[in-house]
Amino acid sequence: MNPNYKETSLVIRYIAALYWSITTMTTVGYGDLHAVNTLEMVFIIFYMLFNLGLTAYIIGNMTNLVVEGTRRTMEFRNSIEAASNFVCRNHLPPRLKDQILAYMCLRFRAESLNQQELIEQLPKTICKSIRHHLFLPTVEKVYLFKGVTREILLLLVADMKAEYIPPREDVIMQNESPDELYIIVSGEVEMIESEMENEQTVWTFKSGDMIGEVGAFCCRPQSYTYRTKTLSQLLKIRTSNLIEAMKTRQEDNIIMIKNFLQHHKKLKGLRLGDLLHGVGGDYGDPNMYVNLLTVASTGNATFLEELLKAKLDPDIGDAQGRTPLHIAASKGHEECVMVLLRHGCNINLRDVNGHTALWEAIAAKHHSTFHVLYHWASVSDPYIAGDLLCTAARKNDLTVMKELLKHGLQVDSKDRDGSTAIHVALEENLEDMVKLLLMNGAEINDKLKYKLSSMNLSFCCCFLTWFPGVTLRTRLAVPTGSRCFKAGPPRLVPRGPGDAAGL
Repeated sequence: MNPNYKETSLVIRYIAALYWSITTMTTVGYGDLHAVNTLEMVFIIFYMLFNLGLTAYIIGNMTNLVVEGTRRTMEFRNSIEAASNFVCRNHLPPRLKDQILAYMCLRFRAESLNQQELIEQLPKTICKSIRHHLFLPTVEKVYLFKGVTREILLLLVADMKAEYIPPREDVIMQNESPDELYIIVSGEVEMIESEMENEQTVWTFKSGDMIGEVGAFCCRPQSYTYRTKTLSQLLKIRTSNLIEAMKTRQEDNIIMIKNFLQHHKKLKGLRLGDLLHGVGGDYGDPNMYVNLLTVASTGNATFLEELLKAKLDPDIGDAQGRTPLHIAASKGHEECVMVLLRHGCNINLRDVNGHTALWEAIAAKHHSTFHVLYHWASVSDPYIAGDLLCTAARKNDLTVMKELLKHGLQVDSKDRDGSTAIHVALEENLEDMVKLLLMNGAEINDKLKYKLSSMNLSFCCCFLTWFPGVTLRTRLAVPTGSRCFKAGPPRLVPRGPGDAAGL
């Protein structure tokens, strides 16, 4: 204490008072070491003020951290309380209560995973680039987009949105309008059929699957409820965006519809207008987007039936003259073949290569389909076997000839011109084909003897001589000095056409 305090100047006394006040306020204590002059008091005043500000800043930030952490918790607790009060007030069933609480808990836990809000804040070009990087690999694996051009995929991906859905939450409700469809990125989704209060799980979809596309494509209410089984990430596509993308390029439009029909061959209750809604097409126009050729190639017999009931021409052909029956037979779609036959298609039409549907079926080794077609054709056409055998001989197609003979076609059947397969083979000088036909019992009349003897067919001559009763009803006279006798007869015991067809 300055003994001459009262005698000092007013400024010094004010500084001393301020020093005492700040020292008291900061609670640092006066201590044994203290200012002894005015300059020291001024320095200590500013030093204590600086320390006070620094301490306040640190404490303030710590407070903000604590408050921020508790604020989210408090808001979550308040929302849970509000949701519980809402459920109780409206007497909602327990399942809905669980779904509401599960969604709110998921939103609280996975708030950092919600990337959609961040993406939408960015410029449009950046948003598209991010979506292409994140979603395009997944979309390319979906069955609906197999074979679709990258241009259409990029157009679709640009409008997709990702969502995280908690377990046991309904993504699509039964009988709901088909506004959206989803691609599963991760997790599992159950397809549930609901009847009154009973629910039955029909199927479980996993990563890479698509749900809701039946309602979206056919523009009818959803037939099932789709409910998440586990925490799932889904890509949402609006139906209107999909339809607009399909209109962009006709080829991709047809590819997507073919993929859809191929994937849903057993889809029941599908009507003609379903797939044509929103994608154009006139029922009377043979060149509409979804025509018989497209559907026949998918094997969807149900939808093919509906198209034919709408009086479309079953014999419409493409640029190569291939009819729906050609396409269905070449792919082995037996149900589609039966539908086309019931609706009166012409089974004898040929494409630009001269092939019938029967030829397409046997060439592709679809034996059951060939059996149906052959049985149907043989009822009204007695020359069908001869036509097929002569065509195979004319094309020198040994594989098809063997398949035809295995199906029991008579080797000497005549075509419409009265020719047999052996006659055609001899006229064309097809040595291997002649051998095959002779080994399967082909008959040679007197007119063909000279032609056969002039060919370099020593093996066949030996065969005819050693086994005259097996292959000929009219034997050939073979010169005894022929070189085919020098080695002696082979150890061959043919028992019928079935044994020789494989030689």
